[in-house]
Amino acid sequence: MSVLYRPRPSIVRRDSGLYAYERALARRGFSPIAGVDEAGRGACAGPLVVAAVVLGPPIEGLTDSKLLTPARRETLYDEIVARARAVSVVVIPSDEIDRRGLHKCNIAGMRRAVAGLGCDLGYVLIDGFPVPGLPAPSLAVWKGDQVCACVAAASIVAKVSRDRIMTSLDERYPLYGFAEHKGYVTAAHRQALASHGPTPHHRFSFVTVNSVMRSGPAIEIGDNGVGAGVA
Repeated sequence: MSVLYRPRPSIVRRDSGLYAYERALARRGFSPIAGVDEAGRGACAGPLVVAAVVLGPPIEGLTDSKLLTPARRETLYDEIVARARAVSVVVIPSDEIDRRGLHKCNIAGMRRAVAGLGCDLGYVLIDGFPVPGLPAPSLAVWKGDQVCACVAAASIVAKVSRDRIMTSLDERYPLYGFAEHKGYVTAAHRQALASHGPTPHHRFSFVTVNSVMRSGPAIEIGDNGVGAGVA
């Protein structure tokens, strides 16, 4: 669907605040408005998680999830889920990312998350890049999770949902430190990969994991996260 209206940056700047885009769109009759964002694009282990949110009453303290402490993210997550008009979360596992490619999974996940809201939308605001094939007019907003309330809410829902998954994986694979780095590349994560090989939840198409596979035999990982033998 073609975009019928794009809020001009000058209009948004005059109406300062995190809800400026939403207010500009609502004045033109575009309602409800969904925000979409993801978590886990740059990780080499764990799923990609996409969230879409249609906010209800204003929520204080929304911003890019990466700028919040874990405790504050959890508090805002609970408030968003309790007060939003609609919330949708899509989890795309690592093997699907390997099979289809990261960007295709991201686009498909955003479409699925928007569809999962279950309501007729007036407009969709997306963090970062355009997503074709949405059921309403849409706009990709640079740093949308810092300037659009509904996108910030989606970033928090996606981040908290993914962090909880990675913490659960840490219990199954304690040698990897998933609860700390959440599957992103760190020195400790590289060392764990070099010492123990990848788990089934690593993204084998990513260079960090692929280089480990090329450099030596992988270790089969048991359910307790301990190497069960050399493949």
